[in-house]
Amino acid sequence: MTRADTAIPLSAREAVYTEVLPGVGRLRLIPLAPESDADLLYGWVREDRARFWGMQSMSRDDVRDIYLFVDSLDTHHAYLMCIDDEPVGLFQTYEPLRDPVADAYPARPGDTGLHLLLAPATRPVRNFTATLLAGLIRFLFSDPAKDRVVAEPDARNSKAIRRFEDFGFEAGAKVQLAEKEAQLVFLSRERFESRRV
Repeated sequence: MTRADTAIPLSAREAVYTEVLPGVGRLRLIPLAPESDADLLYGWVREDRARFWGMQSMSRDDVRDIYLFVDSLDTHHAYLMCIDDEPVGLFQTYEPLRDPVADAYPARPGDTGLHLLLAPATRPVRNFTATLLAGLIRFLFSDPAKDRVVAEPDARNSKAIRRFEDFGFEAGAKVQLAEKEAQLVFLSRERFESRRV
């Protein structure tokens, strides 16, 4: 996406995945445009609630440059999560076998990784995070080659860890990554499909 694309509203940008989430609205995953979305991301990562994201002291250009780098990779992807065309957070996917996290646990070919940053809520919605996460997991498992989701929240982020575990993720080991001590959590396709109603 070029600077000329910055005026394109989110509703007109192409989504890689769309799903109507009951009680929440229409989820669209839109590939992040690092240049045009930098202000939005910068606002989110500076919030206290995003302290575990590790970007609070970065400049807007630093944040943009990180996502320009992510955008250059074939194995890592960043998306704006939109509900009814309103941005509600950042969703990142990655191939654990092609990521430094593979040095911390025995990654396997069927693994797919996720990072999730929720934006400040503009209106409370009951079970929002769990319903959103279910849609994101369905997107990840739409690739038949993937059979396990891995996440590695900061080990101090008890709220995020609890949300993953409440959803059905199983805790693995605590591991030291370059920038943090992380709590590995895993969700198999079989476990996810068995919990669906």
